[in-house]
Amino acid sequence: MPEVRGRFITLEGGDGAGKTTQSLRLAQALSAAGFPVLRTREPGGSPGAERIRRLLLDGAGFDPVAEAMLHFAARREHVVSTVWPALEAGITVICDRFVDSTLAYQGAGQGLERAVWEQLRKVTLGNFAPDLTLVMDVPASIGHARAVQRGLADRYEGLEPAFHERVRAAFLAIAAAEPARCVVIDAAQHPDAVFAAMWQAVAPR
Repeated sequence: MPEVRGRFITLEGGDGAGKTTQSLRLAQALSAAGFPVLRTREPGGSPGAERIRRLLLDGAGFDPVAEAMLHFAARREHVVSTVWPALEAGITVICDRFVDSTLAYQGAGQGLERAVWEQLRKVTLGNFAPDLTLVMDVPASIGHARAVQRGLADRYEGLEPAFHERVRAAFLAIAAAEPARCVVIDAAQHPDAVFAAMWQAVAPR
């Protein structure tokens, strides 16, 4: 990949954790502070990746390896078309989900071997990684209730509660393993308190 000059911030966590709302608030705050900002998402974030997103979310029953391969195909299209050019231009990129979500959902949630995830990550991204990852942590039951209430439930929401508990535990394990990159945010708080905690993590960087 090309040399980058911007900052890459990702928001991770289960459904209903408030990632989309808080990524918008973060983008607005950084923009007000004088930073050019681009908000994006995964899967998606570029025309090709958005087509793969529709395939992933339509309920088709892919096995974990095939599903991970589709996520990484969308990711490659996304970083090449959107993320890397923006970072090269000095733009701060805020992404709703990235590579950690594949490890949590397809790995811990669906049983994908970590070695497969590692191989796909290396082929797709090389050594590229976020500068900062905000792990939006909320109990799975609360996240599910929020997603249903907001009409955001997708095909993952129909899976058993144990699936969502595994996903949550995986995100927390990722954060514990990489404390220099990851900051856990208590997303069960009032939205203003959530954003305050996020800004405390972002501002020094």
